Amino acid sequence: MTDQYTGGAQQLVQEKAQQAKEQVQQATGSAQDKIREQVDTLSTEAGHQVDSVGQAMRTASEQLRGKGNELPAKVAEQLAQRAEQVGSYLRESDADRILGDLEDFGRRQPWAVAAVGLALGVAGARFLKASGRRRYRQGQSRVGVQGDGDRSAPSTSDVTPEIYAEPAAASYAPPPVSRY
Repeated sequence: MTDQYTGGAQQLVQEKAQQAKEQVQQATGSAQDKIREQVDTLSTEAGHQVDSVGQAMRTASEQLRGKGNELPAKVAEQLAQRAEQVGSYLRESDADRILGDLEDFGRRQPWAVAAVGLALGVAGARFLKASGRRRYRQGQSRVGVQGDGDRSAPSTSDVTPEIYAEPAAASYAPPPVSRY
């Protein structure tokens, strides 16, 4: 009789586990679909922006050529062509193609990916450091503000006594020596 209950309980647990697994797969699929949709939207928008940069470069090239500056005009024309190619790629590619191309590039050029990662890490660290300094300065300026809104030096009640105390060496006197 206990085998019947144990077998039924095991079957129930397996069914619940299967249901949970299916729900996780559905949620994962839904999240992946949303990410793909966002990548598609962002890549299309980026493609339009890159296209407008390419058109601006082409206009600059024509203006340079009109002024007799052939070499800079040629460089601007080449940059315009590259920008238009990138813009077209971004507009026409879906998320799977873009991510697949990025994966392929990472496999072919691992050092380039590492260099880009390092550069992004350094840039991110500098950004965080700079924003931290700005927030610190803003916090310090709030400490020195009195009720009338004028900046002034912090009062001694605003600051710990150690900051304004005399250096220990200047106020130190040795204890008297006993002769006995």
